[in-house]
Amino acid sequence: MALETAYERVGGACRDFPCCDTSFHVEVKGVRAAAAAAAARQTVEELEDQLNAFDADSGVSRLNSRGAVENKHVARLVHRGLEYYERTESIFDIHQGSVEHSLKAYLRGDDDSISEPFETGTVSISGHHVNTDVTLDLNGLAKGYIVDQATETLAGFGRRGFVSGGGDMSPPTGPVSIESPYGDAKPLKVLETNWAVATSGSYRRERDGTDHIYDPATERLGSRHESVTVLAERDCVEADALATTLAALPLDEAKALAEDWDGLKALIVHEGVFHMTDGFDTHVLDA
Repeated sequence: MALETAYERVGGACRDFPCCDTSFHVEVKGVRAAAAAAAARQTVEELEDQLNAFDADSGVSRLNSRGAVENKHVARLVHRGLEYYERTESIFDIHQGSVEHSLKAYLRGDDDSISEPFETGTVSISGHHVNTDVTLDLNGLAKGYIVDQATETLAGFGRRGFVSGGGDMSPPTGPVSIESPYGDAKPLKVLETNWAVATSGSYRRERDGTDHIYDPATERLGSRHESVTVLAERDCVEADALATTLAALPLDEAKALAEDWDGLKALIVHEGVFHMTDGFDTHVLDA
């Protein structure tokens, strides 16, 4: 019996639910699909409780308010954040939590301006213990991390699935569409890939021309492109971080960084023009 037929015969399950200020979708086929989907949802919700910077009881909030926390998930995010801080020459910068909080408050309509300055600070990790003297922004990593961790709960003999959260997804088990930033029903592209996917850009969260993207190197607020879709061979954390990074960079710099990054492909939509890195089209259905 073909493996695909076995998956279909055993059954499947889907779960759609709100989490992390977006919509999550869990899809799984195979043995004990319903139980696996429920476990994935539980993982998503438990990690949101620990990583939501706007929940005063979360590990991230305790770190930012007290300057220290012992939490393996927070430590993993900080470790990866510092890696990308170095590799992107500080364009991806987890030290800007104050700016991120002020920016989100402005986008929600709670404040009429973005008042917090860009700043630097010191962050250290020892095992699961993190110390910082500056408010951290881990939001550019958290959703990708949650997707990766939830996807692990779907793994098992005779079972496969994927998790999607607001445009960030683990390797999909079938074709998936890239949403148009212009509100069109027709997708930008249809992907068929075994790499993780993340999309960012100016169309997702915006108020009076300002969105959730910022460039700490130039202290510029706002995405430079309508849409950036990244495919990452490593995992969804990497796709999430690099989609945010490329959205903040000028077009030529974004294209150069994406081309030079091993295991990364990108589609950048800039002023209505599609810019694909070499090899992106091999992940596009009927490209």
